[in-house]
Amino acid sequence: MDLFCGTIGSYLPYVLPALGGYVLTSLFLLKNPHILHKKKHPAFYCTHISHRGGAGERIENTMEAFTHAVKEGTGMLELDCYLTRDGHVIVSHDDNLLRQTGLNVEISSLNLKDMPLYKERLEVTFYAGRYSTGVDRRFTLLEDVFKKFPKMPVNIEIKKDDPLLIRKVSSLVKQYDREDITVWASEKTHIMKKCQKENPSMPYMFTLSRGMQLLLLYYTGLLPFVPLRESFLQFYLPQLFNRTYIPESRILKNRLVICLIEKLTMKKSLFKHLTERGIQVHLFVCNTERDMEAAFAVGATGVMTDYPSVLSNYLRNHPPIAPPFPAKETAVH
Repeated sequence: MDLFCGTIGSYLPYVLPALGGYVLTSLFLLKNPHILHKKKHPAFYCTHISHRGGAGERIENTMEAFTHAVKEGTGMLELDCYLTRDGHVIVSHDDNLLRQTGLNVEISSLNLKDMPLYKERLEVTFYAGRYSTGVDRRFTLLEDVFKKFPKMPVNIEIKKDDPLLIRKVSSLVKQYDREDITVWASEKTHIMKKCQKENPSMPYMFTLSRGMQLLLLYYTGLLPFVPLRESFLQFYLPQLFNRTYIPESRILKNRLVICLIEKLTMKKSLFKHLTERGIQVHLFVCNTERDMEAAFAVGATGVMTDYPSVLSNYLRNHPPIAPPFPAKETAVH
């Protein structure tokens, strides 16, 4: 034991200065990422994102919802897609339509002409006990969204590992010449890799596992040295859990777990570093001014909401600072 301790002691005069130098260098580069990394210059920059087209003010993902959100001044539409049996790309959060229509059936088992209507009242997933209504209860084609809003950035989440769906979404994006304003989104890395392979020109977000890697790099001090290909970090605002959003997972109903997640993820220095590298940080789903304020206070560059009019009103009363990085074209609010 004495020999072991003596060996370690002999290395300390070299290890401690090297460790100190590494820590100082890492902190310096964390605050000055431009030294090692070229800043991304996106085609758009937005502070206002409408979740499912603004699911709290109109029936989610309907053309009425998207139109309302755009009129309210949103800077991006967020949506999910699936394929019908006859090959049409449908905008829908769920593949199974039980929650949205009351019918226990998969979109993939239906032809477009057989798609049912949404319920007359639909509970807002991220605002428990609140319901939305609207005149329009029809499911929307992704192509119709592109046709009606040709210049509006759209965030498309791919939940299902379906190569044909990915290929058709990419084809529509190319057809309507909107590769620079359409974002690939998926929580699953293996799906995201297929999306990137199909259309590498589209910007994309961090998947769940890549987000975990990002945190590991941040806490080990390695982040300033590592290149990042993603253009967006999209993550839950933890304080929503068990207040406006009631998760199904038992572990996420534990207050201590949520507190730990918040402590680990809501880091101003991390978000500022990403922003300085041209990566936009979107926190969701913020449906009250209290949550919108918390998201921007911690360093989010954009907020995703079910209530586009509420977010627009908040931004009018609390104008955001100038975009932290210039876009290729006129920035979108």
